[in-house]
Amino acid sequence: MLSIKTLSDTFAGECWISVMCCLLLACLYVGSLYVWKGSLPRDHPNTIKRRFTSVLCVSAVAPLVVLAWTHSMKVRPSPPLWELLGIRLEGFVPAAVLPLTLTMVLFLGPLTQLAVESPRGLFHDVNAGLTDSQSWNKCVKDLRWLKNHVVAPLTEEFVFRACIIPMLVPCTGPTAAIFISPLFFGVAHFHHIIEQLRFGQDTVFDILVCAAFQFTYTSVFGVYTAFIFIRTGHLVGPVLCHSFCNRMGFPVIGSVLEHPQKSLILLSYQLGVLLFFILLFPFTDPTFYGMSPVCSLLLTPRSACT
Repeated sequence: MLSIKTLSDTFAGECWISVMCCLLLACLYVGSLYVWKGSLPRDHPNTIKRRFTSVLCVSAVAPLVVLAWTHSMKVRPSPPLWELLGIRLEGFVPAAVLPLTLTMVLFLGPLTQLAVESPRGLFHDVNAGLTDSQSWNKCVKDLRWLKNHVVAPLTEEFVFRACIIPMLVPCTGPTAAIFISPLFFGVAHFHHIIEQLRFGQDTVFDILVCAAFQFTYTSVFGVYTAFIFIRTGHLVGPVLCHSFCNRMGFPVIGSVLEHPQKSLILLSYQLGVLLFFILLFPFTDPTFYGMSPVCSLLLTPRSACT
């Protein structure tokens, strides 16, 4: 087999293999949602259960695609395959805490708004939600909650970040991979157009506008979680951030402009964005997490890896 150094010299002419493997994973993930017969809405319990089965099967197959890629490209990365996919113990605790904290800082505005509007205080509601067994039991039995906060974040981040990024990094470098990999993730969300058209939801123009917005939003989010994955070398951070963002939703700025506490909330929005950019690199400093396994595919460390 060729060494990583030899690979670095020859990879440029063979990037199409990596791109095709990435496209294959994206198509498998989206295509698996439509292998079931029937015309039930996407949030119907039967549809959700079937799609759980589909995406979990794709998630099981995805590492095999990465393994096949390593053999096709004659790559034998120094870390084990699972570490390359972000599943490792070294630096696990900071990888779970710091990226999630950073994301919560970004959402300081919406969190402040929730705190202001909560009659008993946001911390009381959060504490009650975390310690109330009945609340947890209700969530676990809610298929939509499981989809949005567990299955979708876990499977999407595993396939579109943990499996796709290692195949792109040797070809494009880590910085370019951060911006390229989310394109597969963003395009994968276009399948919602099919469902909206099938069930006659809104006009075609409204559906296309919504799809364009969703593509932009998911791509930007994908850039962020790809950055976290490469910098930390862990899957847990992107998964927790994805789950948290699904819980919060996209900030509704319009409602803030009519809020009685508008000044306080707007200040929180601005402060959150400022602190986010100040803390972005310190909170994702690779020294907290150990050498990122993905970066071992490079001949020399590059910007996103250091």
